[in-house]
Amino acid sequence: MRKKILFVSLGCDKNLVDSEMMLGMLVQNGYEFTDDEREADIVIVNTCCFIGDAKEESINTILEMAELKKSGEIEMLIAAGCLAERYREEIQTEIPEVDAILGTMAIDEIVRTLDEVSGGIRENHYKSLDEKPLTGVERVVTTGGHYAYLKIAEGCDKHCTYCIIPKVRGNYRSVPMEYLVREAEKLADKGVKELILVAQETTVYGKDLYGHKALPELLRALCRISGIYWIRILYCYPEEIDDDLIQTIREEKKICHYLDLPIQHASDRILQRMGRKTDRKQLQDIIWKLRDAIPDICLRTTLITGFPGETEAEHEELLDFIDQMEFDRLGVFTYSQEEDTPAALMPDQIPEEVKLSRQAQLMELQQEIAFGAAKDMVGRTVTAMIEGKVADENAYVARTYKDAPNVDGFLFVNTGRELITGDFVKVKITASYEYDLIGELEDESAQ
Repeated sequence: MRKKILFVSLGCDKNLVDSEMMLGMLVQNGYEFTDDEREADIVIVNTCCFIGDAKEESINTILEMAELKKSGEIEMLIAAGCLAERYREEIQTEIPEVDAILGTMAIDEIVRTLDEVSGGIRENHYKSLDEKPLTGVERVVTTGGHYAYLKIAEGCDKHCTYCIIPKVRGNYRSVPMEYLVREAEKLADKGVKELILVAQETTVYGKDLYGHKALPELLRALCRISGIYWIRILYCYPEEIDDDLIQTIREEKKICHYLDLPIQHASDRILQRMGRKTDRKQLQDIIWKLRDAIPDICLRTTLITGFPGETEAEHEELLDFIDQMEFDRLGVFTYSQEEDTPAALMPDQIPEEVKLSRQAQLMELQQEIAFGAAKDMVGRTVTAMIEGKVADENAYVARTYKDAPNVDGFLFVNTGRELITGDFVKVKITASYEYDLIGELEDESAQ
């Protein structure tokens, strides 16, 4: 009888795809799973180390599971992913309860690793960060089945001065298009209706394989797959958005009019220190170009506040930019001083309390913008995907094309009708509450 595994996946959606691939390999080899640590024989932690908070969460999770190993409640503890790649020696030395470590490019060794540990062999597995992305694995979709992430590339070539990703994931390597289309077809066959394209950067997809940016071609191929209704694109670097991509988004009906543009800042000097490839004017130009070409486009962005040397005037410049651009969705991270990055060695590191104060100011301004935009939606009719039922109420949670899972708001649909997760419905917006919307089914609102 195979032992039961508790699998803990931390970090971003790209990491989640790796977890789903490991789960798939384990299922094919007869392993069972549990969400209850009291029932688990084995614990696998797929870790993250992108910023300080993520690193701390990963370390604390491993330490918590190590206590279960010490007490004999579990038999085996495996650490995988970015933190395991970056701090392999430290984990081995400081947490001897970890039986084996898998680097970011060695997740296909998960079954072999469990077999080795079961046989008394403690062997860590790492591969070159130039390794081709893993393909052809039957994933276990953990997002509920109605949407799934499609990781189209591994690594990153941008080398922003604050970012550790190239050192734990390697340079940019695209997944060949035929594999992605095949995987998307399998996901559609399983009932997935929304594909969410992810990578460290999606916009340069294919340049390493085909000599040109091939994201528009990939999108058109994915749009032809029966059963897929929405395609959402995340992590688009603004400087790489070209006319071909804009035209494809505008013309293909399945592509959500939603783009995630991680701009990070609006001060030319700070952008340069970050190693970014755009200045404020270029950012404005691409935003206006997108809105002119696709008037109903929803733009999400992320910012870093408190970057080394950021002055109060540059913070005010960022506030002015947010006020001017009125992003539909916006998140703010405080700068995390990551060792082995150029920014960590820069002078004029900003005190944590200043970072938090600036973050609060940025988010307060964005709240005004977002709450106002939500109020403006009242009276409109939108298409929404049902996410699930609200417990003990005649209401459902849904998302519009403007809402990516886990990062954006919700639409609460009041109805006594029975709906199923993954259903697409027409909803008339009747009210808003902060970031969220409230509505009723269109045919019921007319009664």
